[in-house]
Amino acid sequence: MDHLPIIQQIKAKQFEPIYFLHGEEAYYIDAITDAILEHALEEHEKDFNQSILYGKDTDATSLIAEAKGYPMMAERRVVVLKEAQDFRGMEDLLPYFESPSEQTVFVVNYKYKNYDSRKKSIKAAQKNGLVFKSAKVPEYKLSDWIGSYVKTKGFGITPKATMLLAEFLGNDLSKIINELEKLSLLVESGTTINEIHIEENIGISKDYNVFELVNAISVRDVPKALKIVDYFDHNPKATSIIVVISNLFNHFSRLMKIHFMENKSKDAIASALRVPPFVANQMLASAKIYNPKKLAANISILHEFDLKSKGINNSSFSEGELMKEMVYRLMH
Repeated sequence: MDHLPIIQQIKAKQFEPIYFLHGEEAYYIDAITDAILEHALEEHEKDFNQSILYGKDTDATSLIAEAKGYPMMAERRVVVLKEAQDFRGMEDLLPYFESPSEQTVFVVNYKYKNYDSRKKSIKAAQKNGLVFKSAKVPEYKLSDWIGSYVKTKGFGITPKATMLLAEFLGNDLSKIINELEKLSLLVESGTTINEIHIEENIGISKDYNVFELVNAISVRDVPKALKIVDYFDHNPKATSIIVVISNLFNHFSRLMKIHFMENKSKDAIASALRVPPFVANQMLASAKIYNPKKLAANISILHEFDLKSKGINNSSFSEGELMKEMVYRLMH
């Protein structure tokens, strides 16, 4: 389910008696909740008709009492249970979910994990209200998501810029949106955001980042790869060895898959590995440089340095020293 139609209904003053919002991605849950808090009541109605309670600090009896209260000089009441993942009495709300008040908008904010869909409370909420499962954007779809979001804000963005954001910020949508919102204040509307905008305004180097390191290693550009690692060594906030290992593991695993694909066309690789076509081209060229035997050895090297980065079989080497040795061995 897309969150945008839900928000459109809320803006049109079409409310459900129950909004049970749950899932791993907090951004969509917050976006729907914020829309309800903004549009369900007029500003002067909120003092007496809006209640926000927190999972650790409340109980089912108090929540039901709030939800069953009558609006005071307003059309409705709004009751929000925030941090519902810390609330221990969700199933005790079943009687209310089975017969909710028509004068109350009851919002459950259950973040960072899914609620058990087999439970009676969520089934009752689904029957008499709206249940929204907020899923994480898969990593392979993150660049597309960033591109679509930027477009809704009146900007364009280059493929490399989306890759930089995805690699540097991960799939934490709130963090990505926060950075893009700041950027939108600094560049003119209609601008196509590129890697220079990202570097100057967000602080992600267009030349010294994990994305460029993987590219350098993929073509065995030893001087460039070691130069990037040296930058990481002197700028620890730029990335960590764990992030580097994770990205390289994904890269080498994909190259291994390419070797055993019957159809090695750009489109087939892009479809099978869920990457943009221009990335598929780069990966096909890299697969010609790294044969399956070397790829298997590299995956073993990554495992070795993952352990060393956690202190196993390593008592004295710094993260920068480990990264330099690891990257050198991967290309030789």
